[in-house]
Amino acid sequence: MHRKHQDVVFALVGIVALMVAVLTFLTLFVNMAVDGLPRLDWHFFTSFPSRRATQAGILSAWVGSTLVMLVTAFFAVPLGVASGIYLEEYARKSWVTDLIEINITNLAGVPSIVYGLLALGLFVYQFGLGQSILSAGLTLALLILPVVIVATREAIRSIPQVIREGSYALGATRWQTVRYHILPYSSAGILTGIIIGMARAIGETAPIITIGALTFIAFLPPAPLKAEPPFVSFDWLMSPFTVMPIQMFNWTSRPEAAFQDNAAAAGFVLVFMTLAMNGLAIWLRYRLRRNIKW
Repeated sequence: MHRKHQDVVFALVGIVALMVAVLTFLTLFVNMAVDGLPRLDWHFFTSFPSRRATQAGILSAWVGSTLVMLVTAFFAVPLGVASGIYLEEYARKSWVTDLIEINITNLAGVPSIVYGLLALGLFVYQFGLGQSILSAGLTLALLILPVVIVATREAIRSIPQVIREGSYALGATRWQTVRYHILPYSSAGILTGIIIGMARAIGETAPIITIGALTFIAFLPPAPLKAEPPFVSFDWLMSPFTVMPIQMFNWTSRPEAAFQDNAAAAGFVLVFMTLAMNGLAIWLRYRLRRNIKW
């Protein structure tokens, strides 16, 4: 009887904690939507920042965020997934691998400003990449890399050992086992970890400010695609940039109420982008699991 009472109390405490978190988020989100939705129009998405609040937009900010996220995903996803696979399936258990695992776990909790200082000294000054989209993407890639590695390892670890043993018994190599059995079954969990890391990266401000992102920019980076051969350009990687969180920071630091509404509108767009990424992850996870069942 006493244990049943404890179960009921724990369930109630969990429900209350969940409701507090959900209601807090909904309150902030609704307040931001009420202030920002009147500013959301085509002009707001296609205009550069301006000293006049009614003419200001987020064109350079959302383009910069998109390009920085492309660079972040390009470096963090392959490296993080490959590292997780190696540590879980190939690396021999020793004090070296234990040390690596401890460091990866600790790096996942390091404040983001530390990554910004590291990137400032390494990418901006040492490698000479400057205050560019490439530097920002590499910085955020380092930031989410431990998250991707840990998520990949946990997803792979959840696969029953009998699947590996059955594959080896049929004569498959280790890589064939990983390629045709481990990765398909763990892809949903890996994808979830990737999206969580990307959702964290898109909202980071401290490391981007540290490496010198601009708070006011009235031009776009060069287009990645061109009409003439070779049709692809990488000049945009070295271009100055800004991102959505920095644009919001710039607007919230101004005393005019109209700029506060602009910041609310930009925040609403940023939250929507994050929710869209999570929704995409849920949909892809559902599709992958359904394909595995078939």
